[in-house]
Amino acid sequence: MKNLIFLTIALISPFLLSSCNEDDNTTSGKGTLQLSITDAPIETDGITAVNIGVKEVQYHIEDNQWQSFEGFEADTFNLLELTGGKSEFLGQFELGAGNYTQLRFVLDLPEGEQASAMANPGSYLEFEDGSTQPLFVPSGAQTGYKATGNFTVPVNGQVSVTADFDARKSVVKAGNSGKYILKPTIRLIVDNQAGSIAGTVTNIPEGSGIMIYAYENDAYTEEEAAEPEEETVRFPNAVTSWEVDENGNYKLAFLAPGTYDLAVVETIEGEFSQVIEIVEDVDVESLEETTWDIGL
Repeated sequence: MKNLIFLTIALISPFLLSSCNEDDNTTSGKGTLQLSITDAPIETDGITAVNIGVKEVQYHIEDNQWQSFEGFEADTFNLLELTGGKSEFLGQFELGAGNYTQLRFVLDLPEGEQASAMANPGSYLEFEDGSTQPLFVPSGAQTGYKATGNFTVPVNGQVSVTADFDARKSVVKAGNSGKYILKPTIRLIVDNQAGSIAGTVTNIPEGSGIMIYAYENDAYTEEEAAEPEEETVRFPNAVTSWEVDENGNYKLAFLAPGTYDLAVVETIEGEFSQVIEIVEDVDVESLEETTWDIGL
């Protein structure tokens, strides 16, 4: 009888171990992550460049543990050069195969009084008049900024992912102090799942500018257009945005497949004026560009 019990345990044990491994974030195999960076444009204060110094990128393992990508080379990126579907390659990294939900970007940032004493901080703004200002980091953010989104690294395969920093949401002004604070909103998009919306806006009122904000289906509410509180932005829950160019063209890139609503907003001299129209139920498919022209 004892021999039968031991034999049963021996037969069951491998299955128990296999089941436990399936519950882990990764398997024993390896795969490759190709990582890029992009941005949604900013529309405030004559800013011509948002320079972000990235010291390292980390991935989440388990129990709030983080590990740095080996081989990542620190660099500075002007986010405003990476809009309208443009991106910059950050590197190719080996990872344990499995599902991931977040990365973390460790940035080169001044803190508090140190910022004003630094002649060339790693992350800073440039303006139309040629001046620069450092980006301040809130207390407690020195460990880095999380980027969220699901992606799977296949065994002996690769996945390409783009991190969207969205400078419009990430750079906010601190009251009347003149200081700019960096509060990045970073989402991760799997490249072969991403689509876009593009088109032309016609009958734009003379002297007006147009911004278009993309929202997940039924996520837009009137409160989105309300006057923002200090250190926040208007239209905070928009997935991405675009400032319509002088020819009336727009492009909303790196969108996950799904249905979106578009908030069409009038600006006067760069400042919010009114929400002109809400365009509902625009479908986006993987690797496809949905054409959607808007007549005002």
